Amino acid sequence: MAFSRGPKEPVQEVETNVWSCTSEDCQGWMRESFSFNDEPSCPLCDSSMEREVRVLPEVK
Repeated sequence: MAFSRGPKEPVQEVETNVWSCTSEDCQGWMRESFSFNDEPSCPLCDSSMEREVRVLPEVK
């Protein structure tokens, strides 16, 4: 059985709202649509988070 390793379709990137950690020592972030809280705390360091817009691969 052979598998084709031909070119794949490029992943479309879109502007996405995210929550980003405010701590300088932490690089934690999450998509806003994946958050359950109105103002979440960072799951890695428990610092506050702020909204940002990033260009990320589209999640369907």
